[in-house]
Amino acid sequence: MHFHFWCTEYRNVVTKTAHVGEDVTLTCTHQSSLSSSGLLVWVRVVAGNFPEVLGATFTFYSASVTTLPRITTKKEPGTFVLSIKRTTRTDTALYYCEQHADLNTIFLQTTFLYVKEPESHITAIIQDPVSDPLHPGDSKTLQCSVFYNFEKKTCPGDPSVYWFRTGSDTSHPTIFYTHGNRSEECEMRSETHSLKNCTYGLNKIISSSDSGTYYCAVAACGDIFLGNGAKVHVKGNVFCLSSVIILAISLIVIAFLIYAVKDQSDFDITTSFHHINTDLLCFLFISIYVNASLQLLPSRKILQ
Repeated sequence: MHFHFWCTEYRNVVTKTAHVGEDVTLTCTHQSSLSSSGLLVWVRVVAGNFPEVLGATFTFYSASVTTLPRITTKKEPGTFVLSIKRTTRTDTALYYCEQHADLNTIFLQTTFLYVKEPESHITAIIQDPVSDPLHPGDSKTLQCSVFYNFEKKTCPGDPSVYWFRTGSDTSHPTIFYTHGNRSEECEMRSETHSLKNCTYGLNKIISSSDSGTYYCAVAACGDIFLGNGAKVHVKGNVFCLSSVIILAISLIVIAFLIYAVKDQSDFDITTSFHHINTDLLCFLFISIYVNASLQLLPSRKILQ
């Protein structure tokens, strides 16, 4: 069998749009007097592939027909019908019905079928960026704004919001679960209440291992929608050079005092004098150590 692909043959192309999961019927109308002596076929052409014969009116031609469970053809009086059940994105193609009779080919019907995903009622997910580095012990709330258009909602129930983190220190994402939409703050953006903006928050006490990118994910109507992500950088406690020097000097002084007390104990000293020096050593040790420790304490960021 020969297929013809001249542009003049497709001058009457009909465009048909369907959503994923819908059933589609394409009808090829013919004259009964011509069909009695001719062969009718439905052919599909997918971009980049060879034409597929989906159905034919004569049984002897069945060897050339591509058998697909979801696609059937049926000859009726005056028509040759092609039915596609539960369409998928892969069904987007050019479908044409042609008649072969007396060594002639007549194109009876040409349809371009476009199968698209249903539009979601979630129109946008925006996460607020984290501009400043955080420190262990800081309290931080990550926020995620979800925009809804309920005129496009096709399923019952409320969405569920999840948070998860990806970072170089973990092989798998860390998931934080929220409880449905209980922590949301919503604002209606239209008089008909069809447009709504909801803000969800994740409260965290920052630890040193919390660096990474945090994503807000919304599960609704069998799909999952992701936000743009918010990067969190956690800085560790950095000791300044002056604090290290103070601690080093303190250790040297303590070592010198220990040596001095030990050296004095080798002479003829009274027990009370030795106890006085020991008490003085303890007092100096505590004073120097506390002073050095205060110098080493990191500053805390105050969140507004």
